[in-house]
Parts: sequence; C-alpha cells; structure tokens
Amino acid sequence: MLPFIQKDKEGIRLSLHVQPGSAKTAFCGLHGGALKLKVAAIASDGAANKAVCAFVAETLGLPKTSVSILHGQSSRQKVILIQGNFERIESLLKVILDRGS
Repeated sequence: MLPFIQKDKEGIRLSLHVQPGSAKTAFCGLHGGALKLKVAAIASDGAANKAVCAFVAETLGLPKTSVSILHGQSSRQKVILIQGNFERIESLLKVILDRGS
C-alpha cells in the first residue's frame, strides 16, 4: 500500500503536500510521507484548495463532489477525502508516481 493513502469508513484519505502558485498544476513525487501536488492557483480566498479538489477529481476520473478537504484548509499539509473505489484509486496513484508526474 502507498504510504500517503488510507482506506477508512468515510472513504479514502489522501495526504498531500501542496505547493500553490506554481507554473502548472501537477503531481510531482513525494514530500515526506505525502504526495506532492503543485497547483497554479494562489493560496488566496480558497482558490488553491478548490484547485486541489478539482485536479484530484479530474485526474482520478471522479466528480468534483467526490473530493473534499478534511484537514489543512490553511496549510500546505492537507488530508483530502475521496469517495470512490480504493483499489482503482490506489492503482491510478501508483501509475502517476511511476510516470514521475
């Protein structure tokens, strides 16, 4: 199992380290025990948080309503909740890491 993803009764918890204000939005490896995500949106008025949820949902082929931030609204360290099939999501995240995106 990947260290930054956990299955629990509420859904799937994904630990992220978010870097707002980047040139492009993309997953870019690991940072500590979290998946690193650079987002183009700046951390102002929740823009980066919205971009995080939208990008994760789009990347995993899920509706935007399936992704929400549980912890870290005002922090670079975030835990997001994903509603979906654990095995499918874990498999997609492995592919993303293997590609080095």
